[in-house]
Amino acid sequence: MKTYGIIGAGLAGCEAAWQLARAGRDVVLYEMKPRRFSPAHHSENLAELVCSNSFRSAETETGIGLLKLEMAELGSLVMEVAMKTAVPAGKALAVDRDLFSREVTRRILENPHITLVRREIANLAELDAQEHEALIVAAGPLAGDELSADLARIVGHDSLAFYDAIAPIVLTDSVDMDKAFWASRYAPEDKDYLNCPMTEEQYLSFVRELVAGEKVAPREFEKEMHFEGCLPIEVMAERGEMTLAFGPLKPVGLIDPHTGRQPYAVVQLRAENLEKTAMNMVGFQTKLKYGEQKRIFAMIPGLENAEFLRMGSIHRNTYVLAPEVLTPALELRNRPGTYLAGQISGVEGYLESAATGLWLGLFLAGKAELPPQETALGALLGHLRTPAKRFQPSNVHFGLMPALNKKAPKKKRKELYAQRAREAWKEWMGRTDG
Repeated sequence: MKTYGIIGAGLAGCEAAWQLARAGRDVVLYEMKPRRFSPAHHSENLAELVCSNSFRSAETETGIGLLKLEMAELGSLVMEVAMKTAVPAGKALAVDRDLFSREVTRRILENPHITLVRREIANLAELDAQEHEALIVAAGPLAGDELSADLARIVGHDSLAFYDAIAPIVLTDSVDMDKAFWASRYAPEDKDYLNCPMTEEQYLSFVRELVAGEKVAPREFEKEMHFEGCLPIEVMAERGEMTLAFGPLKPVGLIDPHTGRQPYAVVQLRAENLEKTAMNMVGFQTKLKYGEQKRIFAMIPGLENAEFLRMGSIHRNTYVLAPEVLTPALELRNRPGTYLAGQISGVEGYLESAATGLWLGLFLAGKAELPPQETALGALLGHLRTPAKRFQPSNVHFGLMPALNKKAPKKKRKELYAQRAREAWKEWMGRTDG
C-alpha cells in the first residue's frame, strides 16, 4: 500500500496525519525539529504552540466557537487534546501548551499507521522517489527559506510575508497583588484573568512610551506587513491615543476591588498552565526590543518588578495566494498530487490551521467532500478559493459566510448565522463518511 507524505508536524500536519491514520492509511510525517528549529520554536515536541496558548472563544454564536464544534464532531485530534489539557480562561478555550504538545506527540508516536521522520525537506522533489499517494505541505508560516523558495518557484508567485508577534509571559509570583486583581469581565468572582488596572495618567504615559519605544527593524529585503487580527501592541498605540483603551486594554466589565471603581484601562494576563504559575499578557504581541519591553511594561501597575519568562518577539509568516495557486481541494495547480494545509495555505489561527489539515486528511481518505459555505469550516475553505484584489490570511468569522439576506438586530444576526450553520452542518454530516 502506498503511503501519504506530510511535511511539517505542527497542528495542521498532525491533524491531517491523524485523520488519514484513522481511515487506515499509512502516513510518513516529516518534521525538521530537532535537527533545525525556526526562530519561534524551541521544543522537540510536535504541535508546538508559539504565539499564544488560547484557542479563542468557545461561545457557539461565534465563527471560532462553531468551528470548534464542527472539528470535534469530525473527530479532531487537536480538539480532543485541547479539551484534555484546558486551563481556565473564562469564555475562551486555552490550554497548558506543554501538556498539549506532549500529548499530541505521544498519540502520533503511538499510532501504528504514522511514521515520524525527523528530517528537513528543502524541496519537494526530494520526496518524488518515495512515490507517496499524495503529498501534503503543512510546513507552517515559518517554513524554511529553501522550502519557501521551492514553493514560490512551483506556484509562480513570490511568497507573501507578514509579521505575527509573540506576547510576553510573566511569572505569576512576581506580580504585585496589592495592585493587580483576579476577575473575568462581568464576573468578578471568576479567577481566570489577572488584571492590572491603570489610571488615565498611567495609561497615557504608557501609550506615549509604546509609540516612542525602540523596535526591532525588519530585514532590508523584507517588506513589513501585519495581520490585522494580531497587531503588535505598539502598532495599535500608533493608530491613536485611545485605540488600546477601546481594544485589548478596555476596562469594561471589570471593577477594581481595591477602589470599588472601574479603572481607566486594564492590562489582562491569562494563565499559561493549570497551576497558574505563568501568565500571558493578553493582546501584547510586540516587536519592541527586549530591553524596551522590560522598561515599558514595568510601567504597568503590578508589573513594576515582574519576572519575564519569555519576552515578546516577531517572526515572518509565509503563505501563498490561495485563490490563484490552489484548487478548491487545496491542491497545487502547478503540481498535481501536492496539497497545502495550515497557515501556509492562507488561513490564520491555530484552529483554522488545524481545521484545514483535518478536512484535507478526510478528503484524501475519501471520507468527506467540501462542506457548505454556510458552515464555519466551509466558510474558511471558501475564503481560500475566493478571488481577492489583495488576498490576506483570515480567521474564521461570519463575514466569510453567505449573507443572511434578512434584516435583524446585530445580536440576533449572530444567532441566525449560528443556527443556519448548525443546520447546514447537520445535513452535510449526514452525507459524510467521517
